[in-house]
Amino acid sequence: MLFKTLNLYNNTMRIMALLALVGATQLTAMAAENNFKNSDQTRITEQNKFDVKEIMAEGHKFFGGASANIASVVENVFSQFGKPSAYIIGEEGSGAFFIGLRYGEGYIYFRDGTRYKIFWQGPSLGFDMGADGSKSMVLVYGVNNPNELIDRFPGVDGSAYIIGGVGVTYQQNGSIILAVIRTGVGARLGVNIGYLKYSAQPDWNPF
Repeated sequence: MLFKTLNLYNNTMRIMALLALVGATQLTAMAAENNFKNSDQTRITEQNKFDVKEIMAEGHKFFGGASANIASVVENVFSQFGKPSAYIIGEEGSGAFFIGLRYGEGYIYFRDGTRYKIFWQGPSLGFDMGADGSKSMVLVYGVNNPNELIDRFPGVDGSAYIIGGVGVTYQQNGSIILAVIRTGVGARLGVNIGYLKYSAQPDWNPF
């Protein structure tokens, strides 16, 4: 009876160890899947960052008829932070009545010509009413590799949105700063504090 008990215990322990190994392997695979593939950028210097003319040209092309105020917004960002190491362009949707959510997707571009699909999502909490669907351009500072963006970036989002208007807000995590330029329809007025979570794969969980 004792040997049977010991055998049952040993078999149970083997099964638990196997399940733990499988679970760890799945978690590792999931983490790997959320990384950007083939993203071995070397350290970005001033020579391979984007200058103000390049960003303005991309902004005018991307925002189209809503780009009348893009130049002054971009110049303001450059005056504070200089040349970005990368930029993101994409589209997002959000809505809030005190508590809101924001989802978006687009591409991140580096000076060497590489680009990667990128997604973002996150909650916000504050005095905020209305809804908007907007185009978004993000100037990225302090990043050499897109995998450095797989994290949460808190910020204060207090821009007033009007039809054809332009707003810029800032997010920061450590030494990485994101200047988020948005245009869109709808109205959104107030200050809401939240964060955006960036990822290499779509994720409907905003937390």
